[in-house]
Amino acid sequence: MALDVGDGAALGALVSRATSVINAVNPASYTRWERDWPPLAAAILNAAEEAGARLVTVSNLYLYGQVTAPMTEATPIAPTGPKGAVRARMWADALDRHRAGRLRAVEVRASDYLGPETLSSSLLGGMILAPLLRGRTAYLPMGRRDARHSWTYDGDVAALVARLARSEQESDYGRAWHVPTADPVTVADVLDQVQAITDRPLGRLRVLPRWVVTGLGPVVPLLGALRETRHQFERPFVLDSTAAQQRFGLAPTPLTTVLARTIAAIHARSD
Repeated sequence: MALDVGDGAALGALVSRATSVINAVNPASYTRWERDWPPLAAAILNAAEEAGARLVTVSNLYLYGQVTAPMTEATPIAPTGPKGAVRARMWADALDRHRAGRLRAVEVRASDYLGPETLSSSLLGGMILAPLLRGRTAYLPMGRRDARHSWTYDGDVAALVARLARSEQESDYGRAWHVPTADPVTVADVLDQVQAITDRPLGRLRVLPRWVVTGLGPVVPLLGALRETRHQFERPFVLDSTAAQQRFGLAPTPLTTVLARTIAAIHARSD
C-alpha cells in the first residue's frame, strides 16, 4: 500500500488497530531532512499514540556527534550538525510521551547499512561495491579507506525491530538499542574480502580529497550535506551492540555472509 506518511488522517486510519507502529521511513531527499523530517515524525508519533500502539523507530548514529570512542546506548547525545539535531529531537519527542505514559517508545540505532535490501541507500553497497563489481571506478566521497568503521547488516536491523515490536517487557521501552553489528573493518578490508569471494578483479576506488568535497559542497547539495558526517569515515567509528546481543540473544551476521548476499543482489540487479 502506498501512503503519504505526512497525511496524518490517512496514517491514523491505517494504523488505528495496530499494536506496534514501526517508523522505518526516510525523507526522499537527504538534503532536505531538516525541512521534511519534522512533520513526518510528528505524524507517525501522533498516529501511534492515538492507536495506543508501541512506537519502534529505526534511527542512526548521527545524534552522537563527533565521538572519539566506541558508541554505546549510554553515549551522550551531542549532535554537531542539523541532521543529528533532527534525529535527537525526534527521539526526545518520543521519549517525552513515553515518560508521560502516552505511549511506549523505543529507538533502534544502526550504523551505515550494508545488505541486499538497502542497496539504493547504502554508501558501501550501492555507491562503492556496485560500480566496483561492474569493473567501474567508484568514489568514496569522504574519509579514508583505512579507517575502521562499523557496518550494520539490514537483516540484523529487521531482526531487532521484529523482536521489539512484539515485546511485552516494559524495560525494553523508553530507551535505545544498538543493532547487533559485526566488528568494525576498513573499506580496504571489505574490498579484500569481496575480491576473495568473487575471485575476479574489481574496478578502482578513488577517495575524494576533503578540499574537493568542501569546494563542491555549495554547488553539489549532496556533497554539502555529507560534510556533517565525514568524521565517521576519517577516524574509527565503532558501534558497541553488546546490550542488545545480551538482552535478546541476537548475534550479528558475519561480514562474509553479508558481503556474499550483497554481491548476489548487485549481480541480480545487473542481469
